Amino acid sequence: MPALADFSEITRRDEPLAPYTWMKIGGPAQFLLQPRTPDELIQVVKACDAADMPVRLMGGGSNLLVRDAGVSGVVIRIYGEPLAKVEVQGNLVKAGAGALLSTAISHSVNAGLAGLETLVGIPGTIGGALHGNSGGRGGDIGQYVESISLLTMTGDVVTRGSDELSFAYRESNLDDFIILDVTFRLQPEDPEEITRHMKKLWISKKATQPYSFQSAGCIFKNPRGMSAGLLIDQAGLRGTRIGNAEISDRHANFIVSHPEATSHDVQRLIDLARSKVAEQFGVDLELEIEVW
Repeated sequence: MPALADFSEITRRDEPLAPYTWMKIGGPAQFLLQPRTPDELIQVVKACDAADMPVRLMGGGSNLLVRDAGVSGVVIRIYGEPLAKVEVQGNLVKAGAGALLSTAISHSVNAGLAGLETLVGIPGTIGGALHGNSGGRGGDIGQYVESISLLTMTGDVVTRGSDELSFAYRESNLDDFIILDVTFRLQPEDPEEITRHMKKLWISKKATQPYSFQSAGCIFKNPRGMSAGLLIDQAGLRGTRIGNAEISDRHANFIVSHPEATSHDVQRLIDLARSKVAEQFGVDLELEIEVW
């Protein structure tokens, strides 16, 4: 049975997590490990299980707020090659969990396969996108899944077909698994038409979302039939700043972290938005980002 000490080459102790997140804030991980191969990932998970160490998973850090105090246990970062391989075979696209969603989109569009282009502009990795069933007005990533290779928290590899998977609004039944890779089934279409559709979606998102600033994705899920950003805006909070964090003046469901911002600043804005929206509209906002 492997032990954590066997992975000293890829282990960083008390590693600050801020540089690995889009918000660039947050404290350290007790242990940060970034496996270099799928097999090494499997062995790391087995070692964590044997040591009874709590495990958290990190991809691109685009949907994550780390508290200033940091986290105990092991953070496994699944990012980059060779956990990021993307292959196209016919109308199937196979992508490793560490691949950027944007890379999988590019490969599919270049191959004349439609579907994933509706997710343009969504940051992060394939693994994170699947766990949270990322999507937008054009659809969610889960609807294109043919099968997923998964790793249990004890290190066993299993495969689940689409009939064994459950995707709902910003959630899936994958929370108890580590994603190794996914196969998407897409529809052949004219590459130029797919590209035009993608560019139209991208222009629309760039016009309304603060892509040039340090921020995570949308902070809150949209309540059924409503827009979280519109509710926060109507509560008068657009542009509100606490410390060095600010509710974006471009889209009120984004929080921007300026230099010297802390996780506590962001959490205070989250609490303020929740309380004001609940008070004025009777709506309880649910977080879309993860908070560690």
